Amino acid sequence: MTFYPAALQELIEEFQEVADKRERLEMVFELADEVMILPADQWSDDTRIRGCQSEAHVLIAVDEGLVHMVGAADAKLVQGLMGVLSIAIEGLTPAQAVLIPVDFAEDMGLLNSLTPSRSNGFRNMYDKVMDEIRTSME
Repeated sequence: MTFYPAALQELIEEFQEVADKRERLEMVFELADEVMILPADQWSDDTRIRGCQSEAHVLIAVDEGLVHMVGAADAKLVQGLMGVLSIAIEGLTPAQAVLIPVDFAEDMGLLNSLTPSRSNGFRNMYDKVMDEIRTSME
């Protein structure tokens, strides 16, 4: 079994307790509020998540050795998926954050609650965030 940070492990367990896909999606919508908002005037080609159906942007910052994520999307579901990812990595060191495999979304039953295109968009979001974190480590 993979080790997850406490906040992510708690989130995975919450999602695993819910069998209904619609209820899981409602939980994702509620997590939209977990994201520190990236103001629209800071959206750029560099912050855009490519391959996402929605207009979605994320920015990773490492401050005092800890990862922080800001983001925004024009769809509440996508914003909620950002919330999931934000909970997963927020406040970790870059070295800790890059150890979190994308499998966590499957472990929590999230991916089978999404359409294939949304699932793919989440993967693109995860990849962009991890790439930015790795770049911050160079």
